[in-house]
Parts: sequence; C-alpha cells; structure tokens
Amino acid sequence: MHLDDRALAERIEESRDLHADSMHETKAALDELVEVGQESRDTRDPEEDARVARDTGRRLTAGATSGGVLAAAGLGAALAAFVSSPAFADQTTDVQMLQTAASLENLAVATYDTALTLPFIGGSDALPVVKAFVTTTKGQHADHAKAFNAAATALGGKAQNAPDPALLAVVNKAKPTLTGPAPVVALAIQLEDGAAQTYVAYTGALEDTNARQVTASIMGVEAQHVAVLRAVQALVAAGHPEYIMLPPPAAQLPAAAGSVGFPDAFYKTDMARPATEGAVK
Repeated sequence: MHLDDRALAERIEESRDLHADSMHETKAALDELVEVGQESRDTRDPEEDARVARDTGRRLTAGATSGGVLAAAGLGAALAAFVSSPAFADQTTDVQMLQTAASLENLAVATYDTALTLPFIGGSDALPVVKAFVTTTKGQHADHAKAFNAAATALGGKAQNAPDPALLAVVNKAKPTLTGPAPVVALAIQLEDGAAQTYVAYTGALEDTNARQVTASIMGVEAQHVAVLRAVQALVAAGHPEYIMLPPPAAQLPAAAGSVGFPDAFYKTDMARPATEGAVK
C-alpha cells in the first residue's frame, strides 16, 4: 500500500493543532473555574440544585428516543431516575454532567487500548493511517478526561476515573465481535458520536459558564473524530480499504467518502447520555 509519510504527518499535526487549540480554551476556562468554584460551593441551595436537576433532565430527555445501541443501553431507566429524583446530595447537576463526560472519555481510552491489541488495528496487519489515528485519538481522549475531571473538582465534586457503566457493558458485549476493521470502526463511531452528542446537549444545559466552555471546546474534537471514522467506514463498506491512505486517490474514491462525515446540518442529541449515568455516587 502506498503511504506518503509526509502527508500522514501533516494530517496528524492538523489533528493535534485542533486538539491543542481546544485544550488552550479549556485551560483558560479551568483557571476561571478554580477562582469561582469556592464561591459556588458556599452559595449552593440544595432545593435549587434539585430544581435544576429536574429541569436539566427534562431538557436532556427531549428527543432521546432513538440512537441505536448506545441510546438503548440503560437509557430509559437512567432518564426516568434522573427526572424523578433530586440531584445527588453532595454535588450539583453541573458536576454530574462533567463526571459523566469524564466517564465517556475513560471508556474511549479503554476501548482504543483494546483496539490497539488487535492485529488489524495496532499490529503488523494494521493500516498505518488507522493505527496512527487510533493512537493519536486515544491520547486526546485521555487529555479530555483530565479536563472534565479538573472542571468537576473545581466545582467541588470528585474526579471520575471509571468508564461509563452503562456503555462499558455495551463495549464488553461487542468485544467478541471485533473480528475485522468494520465492526471496530462501527463501535468507535457509536462511542465518539455518543460523546459528541452528549457534549452538544450538555453545552446547552450546563449552568456554569466556564464548565460550558470546557465542554464546548472538547465537543469539536469529538466531532472531528466522528467525521474521520465515517469516511473510513465508507471506504471499508465500499470494499476499498486500500484507499485509506494519505494522500487518498481522490479520483477513485466513492462519492460517499466525501459527504458521509457530515450527514446532518445540525448535530443531533438523541444519543446524549443522562447526566447521572457516569456521575460519582
């Protein structure tokens, strides 16, 4: 397979630049969170927290009736519990959302770790472009988890170092089926798209401005991951994995490869995870 090492390096550098810009914006918001976090904790009203939890739950349930395997993974019960129950006694809804976001990132790191043990993803049979993408993306998810945990702790919560419990069961169930590139890419799309949709929903639901900025800055990186994976999926589905290279053979690519990465004018949120799902209890 032809591979232009310079082109690969340039694309990876572009991804890292987007990630670096995201982390720069995140750091600024985190610095501000540290300053206002204590004030937030000192002025909290438990009854107000409960009201916000109920209102946020209703917003996050709107449209959350589809979305494939991830939306079905304990979503109904989790949403019902979220809407009917007050926020956990020792943390705000913002903290719960940030902890759940961290749990999604932890799950992504663990899943990419598993993928890299597969010969066709991280081994001798792997396409260099795919291996480089998975390795780079895994590192970005680790950075995102740290950022979300930093925001959660700045607001008085605990760090979430475990993976999302509902989706971990989905990933574990899928592991025996990961016998080729297609199911691995499909699972990665589900996880990445679920995270991106969650952050879109949370950006509109978070009360704290700086927590919202952290989430929004990371959201764009997740969306980029989804777009790349969808293009890879289109080439695998078309029977041309050999076209997954840099630079790609533009004249030979199927039409879907150019448009599949951005199927919606507005990002959907039907796979957004409920705020309490990955919160520390």
